[in-house]
Amino acid sequence: MAARLTDRQKKKIVADYVQLGSYNAVAKLNGVSDKTVRNIVLKNPDISEKYEQKKEENTADILDYMERQRDDVCKVLGICLNELKKTERYERTPLQQIATTMAILIDKYTASGGGPKDEAEEDGLSRSLRELGEGLESDG
Repeated sequence: MAARLTDRQKKKIVADYVQLGSYNAVAKLNGVSDKTVRNIVLKNPDISEKYEQKKEENTADILDYMERQRDDVCKVLGICLNELKKTERYERTPLQQIATTMAILIDKYTASGGGPKDEAEEDGLSRSLRELGEGLESDG
C-alpha cells in the first residue's frame, strides 16, 4: 500500500499544478501518479480560479517583457531586413530559402493588418517590409 501524502505534499502538488497546468508534469515532479495529482486537484474547489489567475499573470509578465524589449527587437529586425535587401545574397541563396523567407515575411506582415493605413501610422519595421516588398515587385 502506498504511503499517504502529508498536507504539505498535497499543497505543493496543488501549487505545482497552478504553476504547470499539467497532471503528468506535476506527477513526475512529485513522484506520484497523474491520477493522484488529478484527485488532489479536483478536491481543491478553487484550483481553476488559481490556475486562471496564474495564466493571466504569466501572460501579463510576458507582454511586459516583450514591451521592454521592443527597441532591441526592432533594431535586430532592421539589421536583418537590411541584409535581406542586398541583392548579392539572392545570387548565392537557394530558391527554397528565398521562398521560405518571403512566405514568413508576407505571413507576418499581412497578419498585422496587411500594411499601413497611412504614413503617419507606419513604424520603421512596417516601412522596411513595405520597401522590401516593393523592391521584390520591381525585380519581378
